[in-house]
Amino acid sequence: MEKAFVRRLFGVIVLAMFLVASGAPSFAQEAPEEEQPGIQEEEMEVPIAVGEITVTAQKREEDIQEVPVSVSVLNTEDLNIITTGGADVRALSARVPSLIMESSFGRAFPRFYIRGLGNTDFDLNASQPVSMVVDEVVLENPVVKGMPLFDLDRVEVLRGPQGTLFGRDTPAGIVKFETVRPSQEFDAFVRASYGTYSTTDIQAAVGGSLGGGFSARASGLYQSRNDWVNNDFEGGEDLGGYQTTAFRLQLMWEPNDKFSGLFKVHGWEVSDGTARIFRANIIEPGTSNLVDGFRQDQVWLDGLNTQEITSRGGLLRLEYDFGSASLVSITGYESIRDMYSRGDIDGGFGAAFLGEGNFGPGFIPFPSESAGAVPSLDQWTQEFRLASNDNEVLNWLVGFFYFNEEVNIDNFSYDTLAPGKPQNALATQFQETKAYALFGSLNWAVSGSWDLAGGLRFSDDKKDFWVAMPQSLPWIPPLEGRITEDVGDSFVSWDLSATYKANQNVNVYGRLATGFRAPSIQGRISFCPVPEECVTTADTEQNTSFEIGVKSILADNKLRLNLTAYIFEMRDQQLTAVGGEFNTATLLNADKTKGHGLEADIEWIPSGHWIMTFGASWNPTEIVDPDLTVNPCGGGCTVTDPVIDGLAYINGNSLPHAPEYIFNGIINFQSDPVKKSFFGSLDWAYHSEKHFFLYDSVEFNSSAFELGMRLGYAFHNTKYEVALFGRNILDAEIIRNGIDFNNLTGMMNDPRIIGIEFLAKF
Repeated sequence: MEKAFVRRLFGVIVLAMFLVASGAPSFAQEAPEEEQPGIQEEEMEVPIAVGEITVTAQKREEDIQEVPVSVSVLNTEDLNIITTGGADVRALSARVPSLIMESSFGRAFPRFYIRGLGNTDFDLNASQPVSMVVDEVVLENPVVKGMPLFDLDRVEVLRGPQGTLFGRDTPAGIVKFETVRPSQEFDAFVRASYGTYSTTDIQAAVGGSLGGGFSARASGLYQSRNDWVNNDFEGGEDLGGYQTTAFRLQLMWEPNDKFSGLFKVHGWEVSDGTARIFRANIIEPGTSNLVDGFRQDQVWLDGLNTQEITSRGGLLRLEYDFGSASLVSITGYESIRDMYSRGDIDGGFGAAFLGEGNFGPGFIPFPSESAGAVPSLDQWTQEFRLASNDNEVLNWLVGFFYFNEEVNIDNFSYDTLAPGKPQNALATQFQETKAYALFGSLNWAVSGSWDLAGGLRFSDDKKDFWVAMPQSLPWIPPLEGRITEDVGDSFVSWDLSATYKANQNVNVYGRLATGFRAPSIQGRISFCPVPEECVTTADTEQNTSFEIGVKSILADNKLRLNLTAYIFEMRDQQLTAVGGEFNTATLLNADKTKGHGLEADIEWIPSGHWIMTFGASWNPTEIVDPDLTVNPCGGGCTVTDPVIDGLAYINGNSLPHAPEYIFNGIINFQSDPVKKSFFGSLDWAYHSEKHFFLYDSVEFNSSAFELGMRLGYAFHNTKYEVALFGRNILDAEIIRNGIDFNNLTGMMNDPRIIGIEFLAKF
């Protein structure tokens, strides 16, 4: 039944794409000059057309319409809208088709999901099948991925396996950030906003020529919010506040048109921050609704909550143009120092064994308070690549990549009920990862209508890991010495694509691609009754994906319509069984995971007053492994999967945090097409129901809809803007995630933020 449905689905999509392609010439064709209606003076001054979008999805600058990959782009204006009011990287969730993000660490440790593929693992050495790349440097560790968003040129979201050019840990796709680089033109801005709960967001940058072929750019960010969640437990501290600072310094040297060198240093810090706020028993049993009387601004926590992070990094990018080809060297360094995040995991106070009236809200079977720390992390990457320069028939690229990371991790437990909340357990981990790869790609313009492309990559990956437990909980036997593990694998990934140019405005493509995630190790043993059994590994996962798409510019160049249909099969997918009976995480390999779906990116500019972008996706997934089981919740949820001998069978379930539907959009209005004057925007992000865990339950799932708005005025030729803004203006209360081993604990979205923003450009 499913195969027949998928065949019919793809038949319909192919037919639709054929009709668009065949009909596009007449739809996009301009009328003969003598038949064109009169052109208004305003239209002559402001051409109404969608602009060219440049991406580097294939490691060279190209028009997004010509790239045979499903790609979405958020430009500077889009990012300024959706991140207003102190947002962190999670603000990108559901903002483009097929992308979801969440975190159990608050503003740090984002977890990415593309087309339903992601990883719920919350350990500090967790790997993910979605890679995050910033200025061509991969960010591996999930804490490093929590960098603040500021002074960005664009964000590219590449969907589907990217195993050839980007390699390891990209079987689901890539979220790719491009910062604003130095240039010879002077440029400066200050953007500042202030809103509810004293939410402050200040961003600034200045750049330009230094003479002698040198240019520079300096940019910075400051974000803060006061504590807004009242902790009504006696002696408890209020929560919800944070303070984040970040900087980026860049120096570019371009002595001639052959050579360029970019040196960058950057860093960010979180201080006086609140980690994730866990809220006990906020879900009504037997439903996925919030309990009656729930309030976002109220908790009862007897544990502590704090977060501190310091991150530093740098980049050296050198490029030399030989004429027919260019050589690029990219050296990247990222580090974490003194990261510490502590939370009250049970989400309430007391415990049931203390007697009635000494615990709450709801039933708290036992206390749980823990922290994760990264005393040190060092990541080095090096890439060399040689690429042809815009050959009309054959374009090629070859490269070498090296990766090395060393990370130290401490996992703490605390006795919340004892005076002073003393530490009562400590486990220490160390992991070193080494990887290298050789890769190449070739693009052949067979004719004026057909392009063929292919790529190949050989990757080798190794991890060495150990964990020790200097201090164990009273009911867990002491661990003598260390538990060690090492995993490794070599893998060949490839892709093939064909593009048909129906006309200058319509391209139809097909792409067959593979990707892999290297073997993983998980060693969260602090709360495991038998520590030796809680160091788990997962083998290499492999994704094979086929997609077809049409990229078109229609309606007299006023409409960009890009559509994709895809199908994939993941073999040996790495899954993480989170929670259950204990506060642990266990790695598993599923026999197969299947998915298929549709994606649409739309940009429409009906006039100089309106710019609209819309996105939509349909992403069903299914775990296919009749024998795969996990521990279901220990906190009182209603499991809907078959449970035999205390284990839930998850065959046929969708993946966690994988909603079937995502819809998003931004509508921009400006009263003057040239000077902007009065302007406004309305934006939204919606995803349908998603489950939080591998097993399905009535309680641990949610859907989400959030709405944002800006209204403002630009003056002095758009150099200055002042605007009122609102994020989550409907004040929607959304359960983002859950904790299942203790009670019906939930984690919430941010509340409504209303504020004022000022922008000055120089």
